[in-house]
Amino acid sequence: MPLTTTASVMRDAVAAGSGAAAFNVLHLETAEALVAAAERAGAPLILQISENCVRYHGSLLPLARATLALAEASSAPIAVHLDHITDPALLREGVAAGIGSVMVDASALPYDRNVATTGELTAWCHDRKVYVEAELGEVGGKDGVHAPGARTDPDEALSFVRATGVDALAVAVGSSHAMRERTVELDKELIARLRDRLPVPLVLHGSSGVPDEEIRRAVAAGMTKINVSTHLVAAFTAEVRRRLAGDPALVDSRKYVGPAREAVTEAAADLLRVITTPAPEPIPS
Repeated sequence: MPLTTTASVMRDAVAAGSGAAAFNVLHLETAEALVAAAERAGAPLILQISENCVRYHGSLLPLARATLALAEASSAPIAVHLDHITDPALLREGVAAGIGSVMVDASALPYDRNVATTGELTAWCHDRKVYVEAELGEVGGKDGVHAPGARTDPDEALSFVRATGVDALAVAVGSSHAMRERTVELDKELIARLRDRLPVPLVLHGSSGVPDEEIRRAVAAGMTKINVSTHLVAAFTAEVRRRLAGDPALVDSRKYVGPAREAVTEAAADLLRVITTPAPEPIPS
């Protein structure tokens, strides 16, 4: 089917009271695995390419074009998104390549410069009908205000959204990037307060450390976009290790990368069902 937009995935999720799943692409095999997961689960999916991923590959266009092609050929609704973009030139390159949404990440800057930078890039994106997510402060694991115990202030978040015009906001409610154990308990009361205070959908970064039931509770409280990377990377790597340990003479990478790709598909399909199933009822604010 034609490429889906992040804006439509987010709009439909908000209307349905469900979450919108956003999983990170590392290479072609993960992109293939994630598209297969969306088809298996019968659910929409946002494929994310981060600035770190672009650095790994050395350039954006080869992976971006492959990811866009997979999305356009899929029977599931798939959108493609640039994640944690600090370089305006990379943002513009992605938009020129056909990527329809970006996360502008000026969160390491002082508040006033974050607002100015985010607002300028958001206006540029909106002129081209590109959906924009941004971040107030830094998500945990990056030594910012989302470190353990830090939380997004609803009034400051509202001021930021109004000043920048962004379409979605990543907030600090207890999660952290790169967690390998799923033990996080989120601040659902704060999620509900942010949901009621802000005119844009909320985004949860660092969701790999959040258990399934806690994700369900977060969606019920008002979280919309759920970003996952480390949990799926771990599934890929664990299967590679298992295959190589079972056959030390194995040299054909297809014989261990193929099963690893399937492991990601299974894990991602399970998460998609958790995230995109509408919450039974919202948590009162």
